[in-house]
Amino acid sequence: MGAALPLWLKFLDETSKVVTVLTAAALLYTRSAGVAFFVTGALLCSKIAKVIKKAIRQERPSQFSRRQVSYGMPSAHASTCTFFAVYITFACLELPIHSAFPRFAMFAPVVVLPWTCMIVMSRVRLGHHTWPQIAAGTLLGVCCASLWFKLWVDDVGGIMTILSSANVEFTVVSLISLFWVN
Repeated sequence: MGAALPLWLKFLDETSKVVTVLTAAALLYTRSAGVAFFVTGALLCSKIAKVIKKAIRQERPSQFSRRQVSYGMPSAHASTCTFFAVYITFACLELPIHSAFPRFAMFAPVVVLPWTCMIVMSRVRLGHHTWPQIAAGTLLGVCCASLWFKLWVDDVGGIMTILSSANVEFTVVSLISLFWVN
């Protein structure tokens, strides 16, 4: 399936690398506690999807052949990309734009939402997932982003205060080390 793929589909297949680089750049550029909290939520959402995957143990579509067994329910790509899209949309609608970003950043959902839809649908087209696996991942992403955004906006447990007063670099490294375990 790899050599015959159109360029746009190859790009969507590698999108996790693009998103990772853009997210790291935003975090390093802003050094914002809010962005660090967002990144932590995305990592947590991905980890939850992987834990559920191991519990459900539903294999990927049969045309997706690998040497090792790989599970697809729910799609971690769908959950994480949807987390990004929903959280960014909520942030643009309800929070002031960070001073490090240009004013037009408030229009990020115009790019992020269609890109997310293309990524999620490409997972089926590429043979990595079935529609139910994508739907479950998307639902998980929406739920995680909604809850995570509410925690930030409501300052549950003083999270805004704690993160804003802490060294952002130390906080990010600590949180990533907690959640970034395959």
